[in-house]
Amino acid sequence: MADRLDPILPGSYLGILGGGQLGRMFTHAAQAMGYKVCVLDPDPNSPAGAVAEKHIQADYVDHAALKEMASICQAVSTEFENVPAQALDELESLGVYVAPTSSGVSVAQNRVAEKKFLATWKDEAGIGPAPHLVIEHDSDIAHVPDDLFPGILKTARMGYDGKGQITVHTREELSQAWEKFNRVICVLEKRMDLDFEVSALVVRGHDDQVVAYPVAENIHKSGILHTTTVPAPSINPTQEKKIVEAAKAIIRRLDYVGVLCVEFFVLKSGDIVANEIAPRPHNSGHYTQNACITSQFEQQVRAMARIPLGSTELVQSTIMLNILGDEWLINGQQSEPLWNEILKEPKTKLHLYGKAEPRHGRKMGHINFVGATSGDVQIACESAVKVLRITR
Repeated sequence: MADRLDPILPGSYLGILGGGQLGRMFTHAAQAMGYKVCVLDPDPNSPAGAVAEKHIQADYVDHAALKEMASICQAVSTEFENVPAQALDELESLGVYVAPTSSGVSVAQNRVAEKKFLATWKDEAGIGPAPHLVIEHDSDIAHVPDDLFPGILKTARMGYDGKGQITVHTREELSQAWEKFNRVICVLEKRMDLDFEVSALVVRGHDDQVVAYPVAENIHKSGILHTTTVPAPSINPTQEKKIVEAAKAIIRRLDYVGVLCVEFFVLKSGDIVANEIAPRPHNSGHYTQNACITSQFEQQVRAMARIPLGSTELVQSTIMLNILGDEWLINGQQSEPLWNEILKEPKTKLHLYGKAEPRHGRKMGHINFVGATSGDVQIACESAVKVLRITR
């Protein structure tokens, strides 16, 4: 294996734990730079495994599979935060450069640890988590302060895209929701007076170089990201600077190498609250593929390979629109969306993930609308929404 300070040059194998669409887009970016990719994922039809040079079909904690991956790859990363920490630790013990390490990923795997971590830098960054309380025992429900209602009960682990979350207005609803979650450890988070949501995408290299992308404004529907707009139309320069500086502080505090996304709530009062951390390239960062000099996936390759990070400069306005399986399933019938109609706009960039089966709520792809002005991209996005008959 190469020295931990040496660059890993093209022609080498990079590994990715997870075979979903993020792994697929990482694989394409790595291959474009001359690297080979090994994917470890148990799904024989994983989107990333279908395009990588090697697909190890095994569980993430399969010792033989991890040993095989370590023998092939000089560096390994993960495409989703719920990969078992022991897999990352085992690969590192086998001499592989792991970026990010399990210590950084584990904070984002557990909402209790995440809230505790976010609270540690509230004084220095001026941004902290929403008021919250950990629900672990029956007695915790009885001691919930009244001002935490209405709130959102969230499972401590395995929640994403709106899963593992229930809004509660009373102590009785809280008790019922906790029972529905089988009484696992949860966090009750106060529902805030939200104005809009943004995400900050930051990248850190092995040498502590940190770069940040423009802050992106997000709209969610049914708990799933619907659109991301950059430049963020609602944010002011002071808020953007504060958010970027906070995200940079977080990635350094975590000693994290790679791409990290931090989601923030901007309240109607103007205050900013840190929502959650995603230790990987992020859905809200897909716009970087067509609107920035360096995409988030290329940055992940660069960070893993210990080569200099690329420019995060935004070269054109953009809106990213998520495409769900619902767009294939209209009135109970399955049919391919009219991509030819959408692609009549020449600055529309379609990205599909190679998933064979469309399902309600399943992310099947995204479209990046780019243009000289935010007005141009807004018109193109609204036109595509009509063609796709998106009503969610």
